[in-house]
Amino acid sequence: MSHFTRVRTKLRDPELLVKALTALGFTTVEAHDSPQTLYGYQGDARPDRAEVIVRRRHIGRMSNDIGFRRREDGDFEAIISDYDRSRYDQAWLTKVARAYGHAAALRYAEEHGYEVDSDVVDENGERRLLLRRYT
Repeated sequence: MSHFTRVRTKLRDPELLVKALTALGFTTVEAHDSPQTLYGYQGDARPDRAEVIVRRRHIGRMSNDIGFRRREDGDFEAIISDYDRSRYDQAWLTKVARAYGHAAALRYAEEHGYEVDSDVVDENGERRLLLRRYT
């Protein structure tokens, strides 16, 4: 039985979190209004619950669910098993945060009449997003 570790994030919007996880390659991400049960690699229900969930079947055969639970202050915290932390570690959470920021910028652009002029990822992983608004 794996132990789940909780990692606090500064992510607050479940829709943007789902978009970020999708951008990182998860084809199916669940978003719920209330916390749902997370499952271990053997299909066993765990005491941990989360509102945004990537189910283990979409991660790998021996993996556990990965969840993001909303804290009282509104931030999500990641719930990741010790087994899966070897792959979904702090560096991965940084990628999630960057993808979240990108999704937030695109949403802002759309809501405020901007168009994406260019969206380029450099070799070093740095992303450059150029927005334009014609008045």
